[in-house]
Amino acid sequence: MKQTDILIIGAGISGAVLAERYASIGKKVLVIEKRSHIAGNCYDYTDENGILVSKYGAHLFHTNDQTVWRYVNQFSDWYPWEHKVKARVDGKSVPIPVNITTVNELFGLSIEDEQQMKVWLEENRIPISRPRNGKEAVLNRVGAVLYEKMFRHYTKKQWDKYPEELDASVLERIPVRTNFDDRYFSDECQALPAGGYTQLFENMLDHPNIEILLDTDYLETKNHYSGYEKLFYTGPIDRFFEFTGQLTEKLEYRSIYFAKETIDAEYFQENSVVNYPGTDTRYTRIVEYKHFGNQKSSKTTIVKEYTTDEGEPYYPVPNPKNQEIYSSYKTLAEQLPDIHFVGRLANYKYFNMDEAFKNALDLFENLQDKNTLKTAG
Repeated sequence: MKQTDILIIGAGISGAVLAERYASIGKKVLVIEKRSHIAGNCYDYTDENGILVSKYGAHLFHTNDQTVWRYVNQFSDWYPWEHKVKARVDGKSVPIPVNITTVNELFGLSIEDEQQMKVWLEENRIPISRPRNGKEAVLNRVGAVLYEKMFRHYTKKQWDKYPEELDASVLERIPVRTNFDDRYFSDECQALPAGGYTQLFENMLDHPNIEILLDTDYLETKNHYSGYEKLFYTGPIDRFFEFTGQLTEKLEYRSIYFAKETIDAEYFQENSVVNYPGTDTRYTRIVEYKHFGNQKSSKTTIVKEYTTDEGEPYYPVPNPKNQEIYSSYKTLAEQLPDIHFVGRLANYKYFNMDEAFKNALDLFENLQDKNTLKTAG
């Protein structure tokens, strides 16, 4: 029977932040990870071509939150990286998010400035004051033609649902630019860890108060652990309650199948990430990792991504039915005062990387504030 002060299930962003924070104040921390490695979906490694690749898809760090930026800089050096994405549409490579160049290329126009772009958007968008779903959200922003060319089928491939079957919030996250800015993100801080994400997590978890158990499924071995003050669970919330006998209905998640290939050429494509929003391919995008950090190799590694219902859960599927199911689990979770559900899968909510860091940091601070008040009282 293992005893510890703090028990953390999952060694991804949320688990690693909480482990580091509690270890720093003298708590003994046990991290249990189902996979054979730390870093969760951020895990990266050097492949047979000498290229640093991410096992679970490209992860791009960007934030406007200086607290988060200062925090991650404690554990790695970072190099600037302004992420850019291309999409293959009508035989052309155009920038995503939609900007002036995208519209000029696809419609044979010569828009020159923001004012002209705003006029074009107003003439083409279908005004909907309160979009009820993803389709209405896109129509409200860019209109019917771009919706069909760039969003409708890509969404179906990504989610196995058309935009009208998803909450408006899913597609409202995608920016639309009225200028020539072709960066995918516009945050003040955009960078990648110089030694990769796995090294970042190794540094976060390198503390004598932290013990890590890999290849261990907590829910199948939970009777082996006792005496903890708090438990933090970062896995799928419905799976947790399945093992307590309180499963009402499974939540939907989307997974990704990664088809990795070695290409005997210096480069395969002009960009690190190229999306395929049409119906002519089953994959959603191709990532060429050699572009990140301008890596050198005589060959190149590409990964085609296919979204699927099978495999590791990556993305919650936000629609009214799933939100209703999640609400029932959230009610159950709130009845467990010493067990905290944290992160994308446990909160059934999409987080950007910086939001995941911030969420875990805030949870730690809030719990410490409550503990201080309790002690003082």
